[in-house]
Amino acid sequence: MDWHRHSRPLALELVRRESRWFEPLSYVPRHVFVPRWWERDGDGWTVRDGAEDPEAWMSAAYSNRTLVTRVGPLHADEVEPGTAGQGLPTSSSTLPGLVVAMYRHASITDGSRVLVTTGSGYGTALACWRLGAEQVTSVDVDPYLVKAASTRLACGLGMHPQMAVCDVTGPLPGEYDRIVSTVSVRPVPVSWLAALRPHGRLVTTLAGTGLIITADRTDDGGAVGRVEPDPAGFMQTRHGDDYDRPADALWQMVRDLDGEDVSTSRYPLLYVPDAWDVWSMLSLVEPGIEHRVSEDDGRRTVWLLHADGSWARATASGFLEAPVVHQGGPRRLWDALERIRNRLNRSGTLPVYGARVRIAPDGVMTLSRGSWSVTVT
Repeated sequence: MDWHRHSRPLALELVRRESRWFEPLSYVPRHVFVPRWWERDGDGWTVRDGAEDPEAWMSAAYSNRTLVTRVGPLHADEVEPGTAGQGLPTSSSTLPGLVVAMYRHASITDGSRVLVTTGSGYGTALACWRLGAEQVTSVDVDPYLVKAASTRLACGLGMHPQMAVCDVTGPLPGEYDRIVSTVSVRPVPVSWLAALRPHGRLVTTLAGTGLIITADRTDDGGAVGRVEPDPAGFMQTRHGDDYDRPADALWQMVRDLDGEDVSTSRYPLLYVPDAWDVWSMLSLVEPGIEHRVSEDDGRRTVWLLHADGSWARATASGFLEAPVVHQGGPRRLWDALERIRNRLNRSGTLPVYGARVRIAPDGVMTLSRGSWSVTVT
């Protein structure tokens, strides 16, 4: 296959020719790392096999989009083409533009020793091409992902970075100038601070938010930085085959239940993850909310659910109809959302934009901007 005629336009789309990431994007064969992937099929997923439709494979592999490679406990490599799946994505090949953006936020230099997260292995390959494999360590909690990526790096590109199976939230296998995580964490693990060399930099996203955090290690063993202006969303760290969904039982119970409080919202209906700044702000002040949405005959319903039993449900037909809101449990989650939307309406922005980041040596993280601050737990 002449895959270069697909990879080169992708590189031109994402970076300038003089960028040090132009060559890696042009010459790293992403399709090698994603021979199969999951595609949305209604409420579920279906496995696609690149070998069955090479042109569709090349089109998918060299588009600037995320390709889901694992749903629940099922990796696309390990099931038959056409297999149906249900559940949440648990691994993917991140869209190339975002991988490069994370590396740029890291301010990687020619001599940097870098730790990255494995996933499909494509991001590891880009880092190896840019720096040399001897300067790259790649880790993942999933033994299959590490083994598959190692094989594809070695056989497809002759690259042999250090690969390790480990929980990225625990001890790391070395010391690094840069730590770049394409899985989200909350809070930033103390082990990262221990593994960063003096004045090293970490780049990650906060779980449950769209916030990219960059922070440079300080002499006291902590780190300082900021929330970057561009949003991103990554799957969060997991410690087993699949994610827990603690609000599943609550959702089944309250799907059509009358709330203890019933009101009409002053704002159009919002599925919170669609607005990254509102979503991020809500997650910072009310962590642990799960969001769900459904549409039925032109009526849209969104749910906010928390493992402590708090819940909210809002329904409306069309953008102009005022949503009817039901709330129950120990806290009023929709009221918390309305306070954030009130603030956004008054000021035109939210303080998560451009917030400063301080990570204490014990891992306690504080985001602040002006008089606003929040401790991230």
